[in-house]
Order: sequence, then C-alpha cells, then structure tokens
Amino acid sequence: MLFASDLSVPEGPVALEDGTWLVVEMGPDRGCVTHITADGQGKRIVAKTGRPNGLAIDKNGDIWVAESKYPSLMKVSLHGNAEVIMTACNGEPFLFPNDLCFGPDGALYLTDSGILFEDFAPGGKVRPDYMDAEIDGRVYRIDLTTMTIEKIDSGIRFTNGIAFGPDDNLYVNETLTGMIYRYEWRDGKIVGGREDYGNVIDPDNTDEGIKGPDGMAFSKDGRLYCTVFGQGDVTVLGTDGRVVERIKTAGKLPTNVAFGLGERKIYVTEDEHGTLEVFEVDAEGLPLYTD
Repeated sequence: MLFASDLSVPEGPVALEDGTWLVVEMGPDRGCVTHITADGQGKRIVAKTGRPNGLAIDKNGDIWVAESKYPSLMKVSLHGNAEVIMTACNGEPFLFPNDLCFGPDGALYLTDSGILFEDFAPGGKVRPDYMDAEIDGRVYRIDLTTMTIEKIDSGIRFTNGIAFGPDDNLYVNETLTGMIYRYEWRDGKIVGGREDYGNVIDPDNTDEGIKGPDGMAFSKDGRLYCTVFGQGDVTVLGTDGRVVERIKTAGKLPTNVAFGLGERKIYVTEDEHGTLEVFEVDAEGLPLYTD
C-alpha cells in the first residue's frame, strides 16, 4: 500500500509519537529532512542540509542526521534549526555518514560507508567499477554527553544499515557483500569484533547493477527486516540469521524500513518511485532507544 509519494530519493523513515513521519529526501533538487502528515497526504521541509541520509530521534525530540554530501553528524529541530555537531573521529574525517541509531547505553552509533559520495556515485550514478573501489567502511560510537567519539570497527565494504536487536547486540550490514554482522553486547558495552550473522542477497536474483543491504529494523520477536537495494525487497532474517521471507517492493530500490508505532506494519522508503510504502506484517516493531 502506498503511504506517501512524490519524494525525491527518500531514506531514513522515522515514526513520531503523533502518527506523523520523518524521512530524508536525498535528491539534489531537495536535499532535506521532510515531515509527513499522519495521513501521508501532506509534507513540509524541516531543514535543508545537503544530502541527509539516516535519521534518529532522541528523547528531547531532536533529530540526529547522518549528512553525506558535507560529511558530518548534524542535529536538527522540528522547527528547522540545524547545526553541525561532528565531522571527524579523532582527526580522521568522516567520508560518507550513512545511518545511525541510539544504543542501550544512551550513545549514538553511526555507520560511515567509507568513501566520499561523489567518488562512489559521480553525478548521482554509482560508478561501474564500484566493486573495485577503495572503500574503508566504519562504525562509530558517539557519547553525546561528553561529545567524544570512538571507532568500533573499520575495513567494511560499504557500511550501511545499523540496528540494536532485542538481545542488545549491535547489527551492522555491508552493502557490497550482502552480509549482516553482529557485535556482542555484554556488561553495558560492545565486546569483541564483528561476527557473521546472515546474508540477504538472493542467489536467484540475476539483475545487473549494485544490490545489497541498506536500512533495517527489528520486530519485537527478534526478526530482522532489511531493505535490499537493487533487489527490490525487504528480506526478513529469523533469529538464527537465516532468510525466512522476502517482501517485494513496488520498485527495485528500497532504502530503509521502520515500524509504525504500535502497529504491525512496516514503512519502506523506495527510490525508484520516490515513495513511502507500507506493508502489514505479523509482529510489532522493537521500540527504539532514544538516548
């Protein structure tokens, strides 16, 4: 079912308590955070930032933005105030801030795809030799109280979606390989390195061009819903990391997914048609941390 349309390269859906939605519009004609009414029929630009990608909301209602055109972490209010908070990790500049979420410790966790957007997609089109590109994808933890940042991992082939599961483990995906990785959470922090959890690439899909995992979200029962860009579906992994379902989207370019609050529905941003689609599922979403 179509919830909202006429969106320019949408990403980062976030449900608000009043039933309205936030998305980003990454298209160069807009480059903004957009607020959509509860019926999906109206929208307004909250703030233009350049090429915003992922979004997360904190307990104060502030919007945290992974900005990829001007690589930075930004904070935006619903009233349109916008400020750059961070552009580097201990002197190492951000390259492609992509997605973010809050953790059980109140910190903000951020993926950086590891290559400048213009180097990966000159003129907005993915370079034909993307598999050979030099990419150093990273995962960061940001303490917003002390404004300190640490790098959890690097060397990932285009880090993208990020989410905490009901087990409090951190899950991060790698677009160019299709892998979902897991980082163990123990005693209030992440311990150890990444471990393989699952893969969302459909071996029967022979479509040409880039395809791989993008945004993702957990249901309360522990299943992981992951949009697969270029494959045209939301792939669902069971608690053992195996594929249990593929939910087809209207277009081939789904970018991110979020659960409606208190609903057994997922809302999916899709770039090919510029829409926010909605699908009924058989579980509610896992509540997100808000810091």
